[in-house]
Amino acid sequence: MAPPREHGEHISGTSRRSLLAGVAALGALGAAGCSRVATASTERGGDLLDRLRAAGVVRLGIAGEIPFGYIDRNGELTGEAPELASAIFKRLGVDRVQPVPTDFGSLIPGLKSQQFDVVAAGMYVTPERCQQVIFADPDYQIQDSFVVKKGNPLGLHNYEDVVRKKARFCTSTGNAQIGYVVDAGYRRSDILLVPDQVAGLNAVEAGRADVFAGTAVTTRAVVKKSRKAEATKPFSAIVDGKPHIDGGAFAFRPAETNLRDAFNVELRALKKSGEVLRILKRFGFTETEMTNLTAKELCAGGGAV
Repeated sequence: MAPPREHGEHISGTSRRSLLAGVAALGALGAAGCSRVATASTERGGDLLDRLRAAGVVRLGIAGEIPFGYIDRNGELTGEAPELASAIFKRLGVDRVQPVPTDFGSLIPGLKSQQFDVVAAGMYVTPERCQQVIFADPDYQIQDSFVVKKGNPLGLHNYEDVVRKKARFCTSTGNAQIGYVVDAGYRRSDILLVPDQVAGLNAVEAGRADVFAGTAVTTRAVVKKSRKAEATKPFSAIVDGKPHIDGGAFAFRPAETNLRDAFNVELRALKKSGEVLRILKRFGFTETEMTNLTAKELCAGGGAV
């Protein structure tokens, strides 16, 4: 999530979540955000930040994924990435953010073809994506978690447990978790694929699956009102023999290093003040998801716990 495979699937040890609920709500805003941004400058480091300040608006590529970046029931742009982007760009002298809805697999191509200025979708930083775009440092880190029946009757705490106990495994189409469970030895053809975490919860509650796998943030949120299911303790998938943790960040065109660097300065200041946690807490993130990981580390294949 654009990687060589389906938008969120695991690739060489790093990956990204799938497109979740909210895409349908983007249609009404699609036309408003479809025009192109100005052609990129050839100036060293790029002059996009100056042009954004002059225009007073920055266009954000979003993918309709709760809680990362989506349009709410009132037609308003929200999510951890747009809200954090709004705070940072105001500090940079750009007062307004404008959503440009697309599907996750089109975010990198859309950025490169200048359909928008920044990817604001909580995109995982992976070595593959680092060949195509430049990333700010991650604003969050995240582990996986399972939705299981109350009491976790099969004792499922990681992907190896799923394989060993021959559990009926469910996750969303294109999810990173597909690759993680397959790497653990689960047959891809046996995976039950559903559209989103709500459908995954329903599958577990109805007994069609023993476990639904997602990020710790999404599983915590989806079981809040469930009387039949619970979320397991967050855990790290095993990648190349080591526990791995993913980090999500904003993406920029490779020529726009000046904008990326200025963005990083403000991001670090907001991390230090606790403002990043305050903003992300509204969307289910906790102090556990705050991070000091760098884009450089993740681009090099880091993220090991």
